[in-house]
Amino acid sequence: MPEEKPRLGRDVYFALAAVGWADGQLDQEEADAIVRTALEEGLEFEEIDEIEQATKSPVDLGTIDRKNLTKEDRLFVYAVAAWMTRLDGEESQAEALVLVRLGDALRIPPVLREYADQVARQVQALPAGDRPAKYDLLALRRVLGERLAEAHAKATEKAV
Repeated sequence: MPEEKPRLGRDVYFALAAVGWADGQLDQEEADAIVRTALEEGLEFEEIDEIEQATKSPVDLGTIDRKNLTKEDRLFVYAVAAWMTRLDGEESQAEALVLVRLGDALRIPPVLREYADQVARQVQALPAGDRPAKYDLLALRRVLGERLAEAHAKATEKAV
């Protein structure tokens, strides 16, 4: 039986909402995807309500409690944020700045930010049948998790 993946906590979804708000508006499709993914993850009703509120008005990155996020969670959030900034075909300066602020808030070193962004770009470039749908965050999480694990294994091999 495959090992069950730990579910993402509310702070992951707050971070995603903050990124979505970076350009001054959170598209309804993005908001729905964030809330839907939290529901699919099985979060508690109170957490879902907080997340839904975060999709209705801008979220400050300072409200994200990093201590509840694993290293993989933080890289996932950053990679998804990078992916989200390009969904509309262009990355605004505001979105680029929020990515920097997010990386700082999550305390992700620049080299890992570049790596997470590179993985997000690889996932974006997958053929249509293999690429997660535009707002399928769970599929994106799965593919990103696989890619991050592969890269970690390669880096570990090189270090040995």
